[in-house]
Amino acid sequence: MNEMTDRPTTDSGYEKRDINLRVTFLVGAVIVSVIALFLIILKDVFVLKKEQMMYDYVLKPESAPLRDLRAREMEMLTTYKLLDPVRGVYRTPMSRAMELMADEAYRDQQKGQR
Repeated sequence: MNEMTDRPTTDSGYEKRDINLRVTFLVGAVIVSVIALFLIILKDVFVLKKEQMMYDYVLKPESAPLRDLRAREMEMLTTYKLLDPVRGVYRTPMSRAMELMADEAYRDQQKGQR
């Protein structure tokens, strides 16, 4: 007899019944679901941080000197200007210069065929 409960003890050293499989599978499914959800959230956080770093280091707004340089370059490529009045040298926009070169090459080709 057990002194504390006044009942006979039947301690044979092992459990007499099986575990409840439904509860075991349910607990396992919940644990796997929580881990999967955690991994998905963690992946999204890392992707968000990576995109933020990419923007900060690569795509961030350009500096004022770079913006000024690009404005000067665009002006040089798209405007007319008298460079040397003595020799008659002009700066022409890039698109117009390409048209003039193409027209000149076409005229030279037509002269060669005659």
